[in-house]
Order: sequence, then C-alpha cells, then structure tokens
Amino acid sequence: MQLDRVDLKLLEMLQQDGRRPVQALSEEVHLSARATLNRVRRLEAEGAIEGYRALISRSAMGELVSVFAEIALKDQRQSAIQRFEKRMAATPEVVACYVISGRYDYIARIACPHLNHYHQLINAWLDDTALGVEKIVTNIELQTIKEFTGFPVPRE
Repeated sequence: MQLDRVDLKLLEMLQQDGRRPVQALSEEVHLSARATLNRVRRLEAEGAIEGYRALISRSAMGELVSVFAEIALKDQRQSAIQRFEKRMAATPEVVACYVISGRYDYIARIACPHLNHYHQLINAWLDDTALGVEKIVTNIELQTIKEFTGFPVPRE
C-alpha cells in the first residue's frame, strides 16, 4: 500500500477523531471535499482504515479492575493454540490479547467488575484441560499513565 503525505495526514486526523467532517479534513489537507472523500474511501477499501468506533469512558462502565495476565500454555500444538485463541477472542472480559516472545506465550488485558470475577474467570481457564493453560501470572493495573490512542503515523 503506497501512502503519500496527504494519506498519512488523513490517517492521523481520523485516528484522532473519526467523526471529523470531510469538509474539515479537506481544509487541513488542501484538497476539495470530493477528492478528500475519495481518498478516505480508498484508504478504507485498501484496509488502511479498518473501522471506526467510539472510545467509551472507563468511568462510564463503573469501577473495573484492569488486569494484565501473562499466560503460558502446556501444549504448543496448533490445535491447542487455536482452541486457546478462540476462547480469548470469545471472552468479553478479554479486551486485548497478544502472542509474545519470552517466558510466556500470551499477554492479555482483562477488564472485570471485581477481582473475584477475574479469579473465577482464570480458574475456569485453568480447570479446562482442553484449553491447556499451564500458568497465569496476574499483574493488576494500579494507574493508567497513557492509554492506547492509536499507532504513530510516520512523517514523510
């Protein structure tokens, strides 16, 4: 995918505010509204823009316990990995999950209404022998310094 200076600027602006009107975008990139809309649609069609969503305030959800769980699997066969990843993707409390290198296989960010809920969740994973979880190390978030707001957009 070839991205020029205008594409990068549009991606940066839309990442900051996905509801920014096309007219405002066009003024920033010095193109007509039609040309800007065509570029945004091309960026969407080519997959540079995967979608749009609202960032919901954590306080609006009530007090949530946010946990980072380092997870090691007993079984590294593809079938076991697929089973585990399917479960993570289907669990609403798992708000992010990544394959990592090092001592553990995955790191998951988990949001629960209380610590007991988290404990029940991971106990179910550990008790499910088909899931193949060997070990979970829990790190409780004490304070958020910087939340993910998007990827850095390269400068030309």
